[in-house]
Amino acid sequence: MMLALRQRLARIRPPPGDLLRDPVYRRLWLSILISALGSQITLLAVPLTAAVLLDATPTQMGLLTAMETVPFGLFALPAGVWLDRVRKLPVYVGGELLMAVVVGSVPLAWQLGWLSMPWLYIVAFCIGTVYTVAGSAAQIVLTQIVARDRLVEAHAKNSLASSAAEVTGPGVAGALIKLTGAPLALLADLFLLVGSAAILRGVRVQEGPRDARRPFWPAMRAGITFVAGHRLLLTMALIVGTFTICYQAALVVQILVATRLLGLSEHQVGLSYIALGLGTIVASSVGHGVAARIGPGRTLVLGIVICAAGWLLLAVAPPGPLGIFAFATMLACFGFGAALIFINYLALRQAVTPTPLLGRMTTTMRWLGMLPGIPGALIGGWIGEHVGLQATLGLSGTLALLLAVVAMRLPILREMRRLPDIDREGSGLVGSLAPTLGAE
Repeated sequence: MMLALRQRLARIRPPPGDLLRDPVYRRLWLSILISALGSQITLLAVPLTAAVLLDATPTQMGLLTAMETVPFGLFALPAGVWLDRVRKLPVYVGGELLMAVVVGSVPLAWQLGWLSMPWLYIVAFCIGTVYTVAGSAAQIVLTQIVARDRLVEAHAKNSLASSAAEVTGPGVAGALIKLTGAPLALLADLFLLVGSAAILRGVRVQEGPRDARRPFWPAMRAGITFVAGHRLLLTMALIVGTFTICYQAALVVQILVATRLLGLSEHQVGLSYIALGLGTIVASSVGHGVAARIGPGRTLVLGIVICAAGWLLLAVAPPGPLGIFAFATMLACFGFGAALIFINYLALRQAVTPTPLLGRMTTTMRWLGMLPGIPGALIGGWIGEHVGLQATLGLSGTLALLLAVVAMRLPILREMRRLPDIDREGSGLVGSLAPTLGAE
């Protein structure tokens, strides 16, 4: 089936000069598409299992969300040093296979009568660990396949693959959950992840220089020092880290709002998530053009505003048809806004970082960006349980709007008109780190 799908896609001729004409990038893109389809099942099945099957409280949902972020705080920085010393593609492929084992443990535990919230906490922690290490490797693999001046285009196409999965995946996931139950639906993700890894088998990439002789801790400090000394990277880390607090708080309660306040069934929640994919598709299609017109910095801020608007809308939504419409609209806003944020965020940080530091930069930025999600999720769960589920959404939307106002006042983002090169600032920082980088 996988061979037939690849042959069918090969007959589709992209325009001349399109990245999808590159057979190596095309295989990467197809792997992302298939993996994203499986992720949509996990995205719905795990929280629905907790909320409906295990009757989790908002605080427990907050802890479940936080457990997926904890590995970023524990492993991201040392993982960056390790990734700069090894081949990245095998790490990426191994992560897909390990994720298949982790999600497959949920239906097994359910069948054996072992499934509980502590089990889901462990699953969430393992998923977060894979995202921390293999997810960082995947981002670096892209830079080994695509020229840096085409990174915005590549991230937009990757986002388009993910958003195509977000349109079809939730409906399929909802149907599977309705037919088999949320835990058993995760078996589909297992097979899709194995298929994703199989597509990447044998792909040849251009590895950058590596040197495993440098001392570990000085090498890790070099990555932190590079990010801390680069104004653009540090600014984006602070902005995205603050946005993550808002996002994680909203994420904790949105399924509970849908199922407990708006009365949606598991299948209806799945259908509503199609709106998330539609929003991402639109942003992926127009994101490159928007960034070219107003600049990548302003486009990133625009994405924050759109996400905030969606959360604020759902915060005041009444039960009934209007509430269901507001839930779908919130998902569409988040899909559109988040795609605008991360297409430009990923491209900007990769564009200004020299190859020997890509691993450490990526994991340092992910550490700074994701670590605030732990208190964000816990605070969102506490507010949802003690104040109200919609109050959490209102707080998330308000803080995100304030963040956008502050970000727009920063010249380094407001005045950026195009994707920068590896600038003098970055080159100077690498020069100052030369004793640490050594032969790298």
